[in-house]
Amino acid sequence: PLCSNNNPYASFGATLARDEEQNLWSTPHDVTHTEADDDRVLYNMIVVRNQLDKDSEEWQKLNYDIYTLRQTRKEVRNRWKHILEDLGFQKEADSLLSVTKLSIISDSQNMSKARDILLKLSEETNIFPTSWELSERYLFVVDRLIALDAADEFFKMASTVYPKRPSRDRADESQKAPQ
Repeated sequence: PLCSNNNPYASFGATLARDEEQNLWSTPHDVTHTEADDDRVLYNMIVVRNQLDKDSEEWQKLNYDIYTLRQTRKEVRNRWKHILEDLGFQKEADSLLSVTKLSIISDSQNMSKARDILLKLSEETNIFPTSWELSERYLFVVDRLIALDAADEFFKMASTVYPKRPSRDRADESQKAPQ
């Protein structure tokens, strides 16, 4: 039988919990999931955590790391959305940020330009945290911005809203230099 105890909803909670664990971004049933390297890292952390005893210190550490990674991803996505909305893409921001396994690069000639802009964003702005590894997801987003002729404006806005702060070492050196 498909249902135990004649209750068709008996496994409903288990299904929701399983769906939540498979969710690699930040919202349940997120259809924008893609099998990128950073997704696999998070997925592997979830698998390892689920094999541990919930009362163990290792489980708690992994659970914290998973939560932190999800929050970081959510923060980065919110930064991108904020800039897109400021550029006038209020209604389109979510769809511009939506990347699925079916997403394609609009023009293969844009690929190198998209990579350059994404690299420039990571090096010259704080739109990504310092420990962030560039996500393939945002390569698709930059490609869409190139197609909309908005990539340069996006970079300018990101530079203004999330300027690169000098590292502590550079700040210390600049204070020592005038003396």
